[in-house]
Amino acid sequence: MSSNLSKNILATIAYYDVMDYPMTAFEIWKYLITQTAEQKIADEEKKEFSLAEVIKELENGKITRFVEKYRGFYFLKGRKDLVPQRLQRNKISEKKFKAIRKIVYALKFIPFVRMVAVAGRVAMKNAESKSDVDLCIIFKHGRIFTGRFLATALIQIFGKRRYGEKIADRVCLNHFLSDKCEVSIKDLYSSHVYSFLVPVYNAEAFKEFQEKNGWIKNYRSNFEAGINNRKEIKDSRFSKLTRVFLEKILFPGWIERKMEEWQVKRIQNNPKTQNPGGIIIHSETELAFWPDFEKQGPRIFESFYEKILKLK
Repeated sequence: MSSNLSKNILATIAYYDVMDYPMTAFEIWKYLITQTAEQKIADEEKKEFSLAEVIKELENGKITRFVEKYRGFYFLKGRKDLVPQRLQRNKISEKKFKAIRKIVYALKFIPFVRMVAVAGRVAMKNAESKSDVDLCIIFKHGRIFTGRFLATALIQIFGKRRYGEKIADRVCLNHFLSDKCEVSIKDLYSSHVYSFLVPVYNAEAFKEFQEKNGWIKNYRSNFEAGINNRKEIKDSRFSKLTRVFLEKILFPGWIERKMEEWQVKRIQNNPKTQNPGGIIIHSETELAFWPDFEKQGPRIFESFYEKILKLK
């Protein structure tokens, strides 16, 4: 068995241990980490591993020195308590998925919306009761600022937008893309975020997003573009006609220009934009608001690297 596979499995389990997330054999295989910022793998060593190879290594390989199994989940030794916690968080996440469907059903009527996907803790079924629901929304290229305004207004009307101390079960709108599907951050943490996305509206557009972001495979060689439509909300003739009608009304370019001018000014004047380590992006292809990003990707990687050093 490849020594790289053993290292990759251990890296994957350790990375998700930072998020208190034990994994099934299938999940380890699907999200297998094959490259990190500290580990550049030669091209000839990069390869996809089969599920059977991963299971064999988990059950009989060198990995068993560091990993335990309980109720179908694998985790670092001494972390058995994560399993009942994950099972409970699965139930919490499912409830949040059901609650968000009403909002996504309404979002499909919004002009220029091309895809809605759940991200973050809820997408990976690791949500706590106090967790919000992250949404990633794709709009028609050239209409991202208009689309963002309309989507935000709708969720505000529903009384479900996250702000201040109102967090639990609220919608966090921190990432928008145009249908060019160009993302700015391409690292290990982002490969995790995007590979866990769950499309809730227009899974076909989601598949196109995955295909355009093949860089994810640089970090996770088993990553494949696919559609998980178990929770998908389908378009109806009425929603299509409504959206097309409203898009014709809002099509003039000056509307988008005014929306961009107004929103960029508000973004630049927001004190959170100046947070050290934060990432704020505003362009015609992407709007991203992560003022506390250093507490996410960088902090997770630091904890992950510390775990790897201890295991060595």
